[in-house]
Amino acid sequence: MGKAKIAVTLDSDTLRRLDELVQQHKYESRSRAVQEAVEEKLSRLERLRLARECAKLDPDFEKSLADEGLVTEVDEWPEY
Repeated sequence: MGKAKIAVTLDSDTLRRLDELVQQHKYESRSRAVQEAVEEKLSRLERLRLARECAKLDPDFEKSLADEGLVTEVDEWPEY
């Protein structure tokens, strides 16, 4: 996957903290630290979106869909 350069403006305190992490070898560079932070934030937002969508589901309706087509009782199923 290709990469693109962007410009990011950070306040001085955030930049100082970021530089400390780079100096402590937590990240290889400022760029890598910012990239990982953005990726993590996007991932969290996607998980939150999925959780919000799942919360909209009606458990009774979902169960009825899951049970649809089951014409026999579970006790009557063959053993494997």
